[in-house]
Order: sequence, then structure tokens, then C-alpha cells
Amino acid sequence: MERLIEQAATDLTKSRYAVALTGAGISTESGIPDFRGPKGIWTTDREAEAKAYQRYELFLRDPKAYWEEMQGISGRHGEFYQRLREAQPNAGHYALAELEELGLLGAVLTQNIDGLHQKAGSSKVVEYHGSVHRLRCLSCGRRFVFKELSEENLPPLCKCGRALKYDVVHFKEPIPFDVMLRAQEEALKCDLMLICGTSAVVYPFAALPRQAKLHSAVKIVEINAEPTPLTAEGVSDCLIQGRTGEILPRIVEQVRQMLAKNTRNC
Repeated sequence: MERLIEQAATDLTKSRYAVALTGAGISTESGIPDFRGPKGIWTTDREAEAKAYQRYELFLRDPKAYWEEMQGISGRHGEFYQRLREAQPNAGHYALAELEELGLLGAVLTQNIDGLHQKAGSSKVVEYHGSVHRLRCLSCGRRFVFKELSEENLPPLCKCGRALKYDVVHFKEPIPFDVMLRAQEEALKCDLMLICGTSAVVYPFAALPRQAKLHSAVKIVEINAEPTPLTAEGVSDCLIQGRTGEILPRIVEQVRQMLAKNTRNC
């Protein structure tokens, strides 16, 4: 593993433009459960999973009922979203933020809706599945910080008069076009891609590494607790198996040493 960590650090210092793709696995160390793992939210609560598949259609049909469910008036999901808003970054998030600060990471593309990358200090984050910290209007596309709007009257309304929903992308809901475009642009211009804590099975996000590989000679490094389809299909060039909160800081430490050595040799 040490050899792989050192190689990943070397690749980062030599890359022209690197990006990181992150999933639920990077946030589990912040106390946020994943969805499909052995103790995941939907693994242990099939009713919650069934409701998740119906949530977008519920909003389209009855925005007030959607908000009552999301706020916990008639369900538990509001409590989970509040838990996400209160969560704090872990060492994996801080490591990616430091790579950006060092000028070695151009962007983070994340499936996560918790906002922990921004809390850790990452400034260029593409939230592919939205955020619990914002609301979005499906009609005009405006986004609002969650705290900006009153929830005394449900549903909260946009300035254009239409009902707002969470910025979170639910099942069966299209990825917002502006988000999809940004993510594809970042994926297609990178020459190094770190895959951190994602199972790589949820599409269209899971297509990004494959698109990058087809487009150019990008090197793809997986940092995951378990192998993924990217591993099995040979899309990734290597797998560093373990927890992102442990491996990413070790990569950053190697990067620091390499940069310090290069500075001394100048």
C-alpha cells in the first residue's frame, strides 16, 4: 500500500489538472451512514427506500405533502437532513481541501448532499446530487440558501411564485443541466482523477470516470474500502483499498514531502 500511496502522490505533483470524485464513503467517517452498505439507511429500512423512490413524484403532485414529509411532520426524513446540516468534516475532506490549497486539485465532484467539502475549505465543488443547504425552483432554476426562506407556510415559494423543493436530486428527477455540464467539463479536462468513497454504481455520476477514460489518457486512482465496477472493468488504473479518512491524509503527507524536497533542490 505504501508504494501505491507514494505513486498517487507522485502523480498528483506531476498532473496538469486533477479532480476528485467523492461519494458516501468519504462522509461515513463524519457519522453519516451510507445508503446501500451493510448498515445503510435503505439496507435496514426498506420502507424508507420505497419512499425515496416516490419523493420526486410526490413533490410534483403535492408540494405541501412533500414538505410535510421532508420536515418530519409525517415522516423521519427531515431529521436526517438536519443531521446532515449539523455534521462536520473528517480528515478525508480536509485532505482534499489541502490538495486544492496546494494547487494540485482543480475540483471536487461529489454525489454527497451534506456540504462537508465546503466546510472543510474546498472552494470548487460540483454537487452533482444537490445539497441539503439549499432550495431550488424547478421552474426558473433559482437556488436559495436554506436559511433564507421562511417555512412557516408550506410549501415555501420562489420569487416567481412556484413551489420550491430541496436542491437535492431525488430518484427519477433529472440532474440539473448546469450541474451536469460543469461536471462533464471537469471530468473531460482532467489528466488525473481520484475516486474517493463511491461505489460507482449510481448513474449518470458513475459514467464520469468512463467518459474521462474514453476521452483522453487520464489516470484514475481509486481510494475505496472495497473494489468497485471500475476496478473490475479496468477503468481505474489502481485501487488503494482502505478508508478515505486514513489514506487521503497519507497521500497529502507524501505530497508535502515531495514539494518540500523540490523546493530545497531549486
